[in-house]
Amino acid sequence: DTSLAEVNSFSPSMPISPSSMINQYKFEDEPELRDLFITVDDPESHITAIETFITYRVVTKTSRGEFDSSEYEVRRRYQDFLWLKSKLEEAHPTLIIPPLPEKFIMKGMVERFNDEFIETRRKALHKFLNRIADHPTLTFNEDFKIFLTAQAWELSSHKKQGPGLLSRMGQTVRAVASSVRGGVKNRPEMFTEMNEYMETFSQKINVLDKIAHRIYKEEREYFSEMKEYGPIHTLWSASEEDIADSLKGVASCIDKCCKATEKRMAGLSENLLPILHEYVLYSEILMGVLKRRDQIQGELDSRIDTLANKKTEQDLFSEEIGKLEDKVECANNALKADWDRWKQNMQYDMRSTFTNMAENNLRYYEE
Repeated sequence: DTSLAEVNSFSPSMPISPSSMINQYKFEDEPELRDLFITVDDPESHITAIETFITYRVVTKTSRGEFDSSEYEVRRRYQDFLWLKSKLEEAHPTLIIPPLPEKFIMKGMVERFNDEFIETRRKALHKFLNRIADHPTLTFNEDFKIFLTAQAWELSSHKKQGPGLLSRMGQTVRAVASSVRGGVKNRPEMFTEMNEYMETFSQKINVLDKIAHRIYKEEREYFSEMKEYGPIHTLWSASEEDIADSLKGVASCIDKCCKATEKRMAGLSENLLPILHEYVLYSEILMGVLKRRDQIQGELDSRIDTLANKKTEQDLFSEEIGKLEDKVECANNALKADWDRWKQNMQYDMRSTFTNMAENNLRYYEE
């Protein structure tokens, strides 16, 4: 599908090595100097009478003038990350907010709170904060700064200052009203194309995610069975003097295959599966962003229709329509810029992920 593979054709002048191809692929707007570095590490378990939860250390180093210090260290739990994501969505409804891992990531594959689950989540939370830090607009959000710098009691106090129930109800009612009205009449062609692109992308990335999990499951079963064959050949060699050396050789070969397979499984679980799943979550986020843009457009369309039917209140409605037109234009511009940036990131991530996987497979078969 060429619509999803705009950068898949490499220039003939490029080197043949896949890793060399990746090294040549650069973002046009990539900043040369970063001034905000964030690390998520040191997970800690907390057990209370009511609940058990994990907190993570968030270390921030920065040279920005708006920060009072150059280094901060705070502890945050998953709920705090959820709060930050909701505040970013509220402040920037048509920007693409990076995804968080779900409450129970990779459900069925790992138990909650075991080491593998905690490490998988830590990596995802680390990526979430660094994607925000690298974003040209989100990185300067006030709630993001508070998340990185406030002590636990300060953050708790700030959270309570959020919108009240009536405000939230108002937003929900507007969203429902907008969805009831049906499709947007005056949606620009660009956003219709974005919707179509995301529908196709969502289908394909979900299929890729399922296939990758199936490959990993089959690889794990193959590895478990192969681990049993090495010791069997070693035991067999003890009772077969004539072919003992051959059997030991087979046992040694199986052991090498086991180690190579284990390495390949690690590559799949650390590099391929998380990236694919992140973009499954991104596809859901983007569909939500496009709906929110349509809601803003729908509100404007509704006011224009109302104005056409109420000639007597033209001045009042004209002012309101002017504000809504500005709101739609801001939403459109924000989404357009973020869309290009997201697409470039996605294409880079997909290219490097699948190239790394191919190189890992080459090494595996050579071994």
